Amino acid sequence: MKKIVSSLAIIGMFTFGFSTVSFADEQDPANVSQEEVEAVMGEDTSVVNEVAEAPAQTEIEEQVEEAEVETEVGFVSTLKKKFIEGDPFWMGIVLIALIIGIALCIERIVYLNLSSINTKKFLADVEAAIAKGDIEGAKEICRNTRGPIASIFYQGLTRIDEGVEAVEKTVVAYGGVQMGLLEKGISWISLFIALAPMLGFMGTVIGMIQAFTKIVEDGQVSPITVAGGIQVALLTTVFGLISAIILQIFYNYIISKIDGIVNEMENSSITLVDMLIKYKATAK
Repeated sequence: MKKIVSSLAIIGMFTFGFSTVSFADEQDPANVSQEEVEAVMGEDTSVVNEVAEAPAQTEIEEQVEEAEVETEVGFVSTLKKKFIEGDPFWMGIVLIALIIGIALCIERIVYLNLSSINTKKFLADVEAAIAKGDIEGAKEICRNTRGPIASIFYQGLTRIDEGVEAVEKTVVAYGGVQMGLLEKGISWISLFIALAPMLGFMGTVIGMIQAFTKIVEDGQVSPITVAGGIQVALLTTVFGLISAIILQIFYNYIISKIDGIVNEMENSSITLVDMLIKYKATAK
């Protein structure tokens, strides 16, 4: 009996000890997985991470802004320095040519954009009025629409009493007038495109003459004198070429815009004559 009791006591001690060790292992922080930690922390972990990352992001943004400001200031100061080094007189003349050329380009671009209309809608409205025999209504539509196409249509409709041939001649003649208005000022832009690099070359030649004059006065060829004079002289050429490139880009855009409007004018003029023939329109 005593052996049985002692055996049960030993078994109970071993069972209690094993359960205690198992419970301790489960509660040991070293055995807790990362997933369990994240599950326990939950939103608190994300908040902590955001708080820790916020100052770092702010510092990076500030550094980027400071770098951009320094780049802008450095570019402006370098541009001013090169402008002064290239002889302000000749550089100023090239700059004036660039400013006037850009002003003319902007004026043409604004005018051409205002001359562009929704041609399909305009033709549909005019055709609807002509189909009803309402020539005065068609004229009113032309008067209330801006652009050369509407002006050509109006001039053609005013001659409708004289027949389709008279309308066609009027449209062709007035189309030439409108084309001249579209191309107004283009020759001046071409002039400044050619003038800007020429002024730059002139500044370069004069700078070279001054450099060689200084060499003659010094009585010796100094590499510093020659290199400095050539550098200053070539800056005017560079600035003149840059000005010409800028104006040339604007000029090509303007020419393409004019070509597009002229094509619409020609197509619309043919469409107007076809409308008059189709509906046999006459003035009422």
